[in-house]
Amino acid sequence: MSIDQSTAAKVAKLARIKVEDDALPALASEFNTILGFIEQLNEVDVEGVEPMVSVEPMRLKRREDVVTDGNQQDKVLANAPDAREGFFAVPKVVE
Repeated sequence: MSIDQSTAAKVAKLARIKVEDDALPALASEFNTILGFIEQLNEVDVEGVEPMVSVEPMRLKRREDVVTDGNQQDKVLANAPDAREGFFAVPKVVE
């Protein structure tokens, strides 16, 4: 696949990047270089290779999914400019 200058201009417009007309040949060349590298990667035989999330095999720590209130009401309300009866107090905006 090859990218010409008009396609490079369309990609730049979609990405909302202002590219001058004299810079379009260089941009198209860069796109073609990137696509060439991707084509090289497609040639690699990955049959039997498991997908990886990280270079280092690891498992995430699991925790029990329990809903709690956090037991931090006082700490949260300490940041409020106005708190009443355990809730944030806000000014009335609708009459």
